[in-house]
Amino acid sequence: MNTLLNALQEGRLLELPDNSKEDALQFLAHIIEAIPSIPPGTDVVGLVEKREASVNTALGKGWAVPHARVPGEGDLICVVGWSPAGIEYGAPDGIPVSIIAMFLVPNDQRNHYLREVSILARTLTTYPEIDRLHSAEELNDVREILLDLISVATETGGPDTRVRMIQLQAKTAVETMPAEDLSKFVIEPVTVVTGPGIKPVVLAQNPELTSALDIAQGLAEGIASNGVFQNGGWRVIRRGVVVYQANRIVYDCLAIKTVADR
Repeated sequence: MNTLLNALQEGRLLELPDNSKEDALQFLAHIIEAIPSIPPGTDVVGLVEKREASVNTALGKGWAVPHARVPGEGDLICVVGWSPAGIEYGAPDGIPVSIIAMFLVPNDQRNHYLREVSILARTLTTYPEIDRLHSAEELNDVREILLDLISVATETGGPDTRVRMIQLQAKTAVETMPAEDLSKFVIEPVTVVTGPGIKPVVLAQNPELTSALDIAQGLAEGIASNGVFQNGGWRVIRRGVVVYQANRIVYDCLAIKTVADR
């Protein structure tokens, strides 16, 4: 469970902006793609979608563990998404998924990944308070439940995991910092309005984001054709489209940027 613990330590627990399985998977995959250590051009979205099309990754008990396998060596990386309402995921027990733990799995980390998922699956069948996730109302509550679940799992884990768990709990108790303040990502809603002969109009609260997209070339084309556009360190992801009269189009998007890029 080291990788799941790392995700909590490093602020990679995020509330999902949509309750659609496809949108949730794309969102988390784009988060992984935005991590600075991930090689540019790594198609995490495509790899996750291809895997999910062949095998449903729901574990049951409200959990799913989609993953993307990539060649070469590197760290096993996890990003965790929480859906307050739950996502219809086609789980074997029929329970909507509240937690999606998405992994990026380099070839040399395959056994590590399988071991982590095996421990997680076993823990979910024995953890006495698993239903607390279905009634959680805030991200901090979710984080505390996950820390408790990892603590239960580490009772059968190695000494290194137990030591790191104790250290994280002590740090949390001292700092009392909200989980969302630990996030390494800036995530902003943005609306892009386009139309024939009209320069794209960017509507966002973040002035840095607005400035970056106002001067970007190919913004409308990128969002329309690929569903994603990158400029100035921002990754803009299309979530929805509404077409109005005179072929004027409004794109509902999310923009993601790592704190390290700011």
